[in-house]
Amino acid sequence: MNRDLPAENEPTALVVVSHHRSDALTAAVAERAAKRLEGAGYRVDLLDLHAEGFDPRNSRADEPDYSNRDKVYTEEVHRHIARVHAADLVVPVFPVWWFGLPALMKGWFDRVWNHGLAYGRRESPMRGKRMLWLALAGLPEDDPNADLVRSLLDGTLRRGVSEYCGVMDTRTAVLYDSEAKGLAGAGRDRHYRELFARADAAIDDLVA
Repeated sequence: MNRDLPAENEPTALVVVSHHRSDALTAAVAERAAKRLEGAGYRVDLLDLHAEGFDPRNSRADEPDYSNRDKVYTEEVHRHIARVHAADLVVPVFPVWWFGLPALMKGWFDRVWNHGLAYGRRESPMRGKRMLWLALAGLPEDDPNADLVRSLLDGTLRRGVSEYCGVMDTRTAVLYDSEAKGLAGAGRDRHYRELFARADAAIDDLVA
């Protein structure tokens, strides 16, 4: 995986991961997704927001000016949106915390997917892209609050972010029970193999 200029006609996938630990399951899923996309013929740009030191805090310089869609934002924002614009596929990989995005990834969308850069133009800069929101949830799928996770993925993120920005071909996938509660030994290993298989299937569906 690298960020070199893609060869002519080589599709690009941007995998965006948000976790403060490089040994977390989230990081492992992102790495696996990246390798699977490479195997499908994509040049992969793996963006680890924590490792790259992205600052999620907003500032006046990055506030949208709805009367000026050509506003120049900070260098960091333009550097990151250039990676988004260069991608054919965008795959955010993240843990669900308090039924929402981690603050680091939320700040990335707040600052980078900005007016004039991701939305607010007659022809969307995101038109023609595809997305997969790949989430890891600690609760099991049959938990009474699992509907809040689906609402986050299919409401706030798919409709409220992707489709609002013109990315109409957007998929979502949730890896439930990511903490494998109550499992140990072979049962725990089998559970994680199943989670990885679900992540693989979501990537395969995206590139099919």
